[in-house]
Amino acid sequence: MPSANWAMYLLTLITFNMKTILSIAIGLSLSIGAIGQSTSLATSLDIFVFPSDGQDKETQENDELTCYKWAMDQTGYNPVNPQEVKAEAVETGPDGSAVRGAAGGAAAGAAIGAIAGDTGEGAAIGAVVGALRGRRAKRYNEAAQQQQNNANAAAANEALLSNFKKAFVVCLEGKGYTAK
Repeated sequence: MPSANWAMYLLTLITFNMKTILSIAIGLSLSIGAIGQSTSLATSLDIFVFPSDGQDKETQENDELTCYKWAMDQTGYNPVNPQEVKAEAVETGPDGSAVRGAAGGAAAGAAIGAIAGDTGEGAAIGAVVGALRGRRAKRYNEAAQQQQNNANAAAANEALLSNFKKAFVVCLEGKGYTAK
């Protein structure tokens, strides 16, 4: 009986090791395949390049590297390590909008209170409502301004990359490639 348990243990161990070896071999095979499929600089920029003058692959890779460096020199931008344009933060400190709103609300409340017969209570209610409106308007304006700042920064980042791609394509076309 003990030898049957031992044989079962040995069979389980061998099966486990075979599965492990097989999965390692498959993983290495996939890794080696991925390494063999290098992407060109143009492909990483979503640019298709055709060697119009019959350039070989090695010449094309060298020309792409030369054009990449040239485009960096011309634009001051490196897509691999981009300097990002950050959105300017909107000032969120107090600016008196609640006070102005309260003053306006108090005046309106006093006028309404005068008609209703209690000027003081009308002014107090008007001041609270005006202050709340002033703060709410300030928050809305700050959020709208921040959204605009974010959009401006995103557009600036896109423009930097677009200019780099234009310079890269111009260089490749100068070296006898068709690039789009």
